[in-house]
Amino acid sequence: MRTRSAVFIQIRDLLGFGLTIAAAVLLILRGSEQLGYNWHWRQVPRYFYTLIDGQFLPGPLLKGLALTLEITAISLVLAGVLGLMTALLRLSSSLIGRGLARFYLESIRNTPLLVQLFFLYFVMAPIFDIGRTATAVLALSLFEGAYASEIFRAGIESIGRGQWEACHSLGLSRAQTYGRVILPQALRRILPPLTSQAVSLIKDSALVSTIAVYDLTMEGRTIIAETFLTFEIWLVVAALYLGLTLTLSVLANGLERRYPRIA
Repeated sequence: MRTRSAVFIQIRDLLGFGLTIAAAVLLILRGSEQLGYNWHWRQVPRYFYTLIDGQFLPGPLLKGLALTLEITAISLVLAGVLGLMTALLRLSSSLIGRGLARFYLESIRNTPLLVQLFFLYFVMAPIFDIGRTATAVLALSLFEGAYASEIFRAGIESIGRGQWEACHSLGLSRAQTYGRVILPQALRRILPPLTSQAVSLIKDSALVSTIAVYDLTMEGRTIIAETFLTFEIWLVVAALYLGLTLTLSVLANGLERRYPRIA
């Protein structure tokens, strides 16, 4: 019965998603018709790839997509590490550690990502000789790590006190308690909000184009400036971002089914 209900929910969600996409396409077509816009979809594929003497050469959109994936993957790992470290500092008995973690959280969460990106690029990067791509990764990692830390902290605090007492009675150290008992259970509980944060990271990565990092968004802007294929390119860019976020969501759902949450 539960299986049928789950299948029904999935079908309902897919139908709703398809109808939403169809409605968006109709609105775009209607708006372009009223503006008298002429579509030129035939010109778009050459910005993905070209074939010269049978050799495959990636176009600017594929190059931008590859850089977006690279920045997102590195930032995701660093944000997870920063988030976990900050959460552990918040839960530690060290007054200095809790103070540093609190300062990091409040300063990052209460300022816009764009301002942080500009500060790191125009102020900190020249001092420490950091490149544009590294600056983008650092900004995204710091920003998303602050939010991930609260997710980690909530997951750790959700574990019952009896688990801690059982570990203590078995003679486990604090590190062993976290590594073998607490964190494995907490990770299963916080996987959905962590997935949402990872999706936000993918979308926020578009802001790195403001410091001339040639990611997917920047490549799209460059193509539009040269060709004036405004609607075509932005729709393709949006579809690529949508594909990335949906793929990540599907992978996370697969992990949830394989490792169900502990009640």
